[in-house]
Amino acid sequence: MNNTIEYKGYIGSVEFSEADGIFFGKVQGIRSLISYEGLNAKELISDFHSAVDDYLKLCEEEGSEPETAYKGSLNVRFRNKETHRRAALYAIAHQQSINSFIEEAVEEKLARLG
Repeated sequence: MNNTIEYKGYIGSVEFSEADGIFFGKVQGIRSLISYEGLNAKELISDFHSAVDDYLKLCEEEGSEPETAYKGSLNVRFRNKETHRRAALYAIAHQQSINSFIEEAVEEKLARLG
């Protein structure tokens, strides 16, 4: 089951509240809270599209730049400092930055997922 939906470059979560009998979600990867809901998948998707469109319209009216998620920059924190040290040593030994090593490792892992 896919727990995300996408529209105009925005990725939204898909969750279900058994107590309320509704599907709901929020746009991921941005600070602004953009939420939506529906009684079924069709309503959820429609409300998601409307919420994104409303957000973009509000930004345009205010003359502000809409937030975009996943711009290509992120901070990585290793749970184990030895892993961090080994990654840095590997990168140095292969004449690359630790950022390019991490990007390469993530791309390899994702390629295996298909």
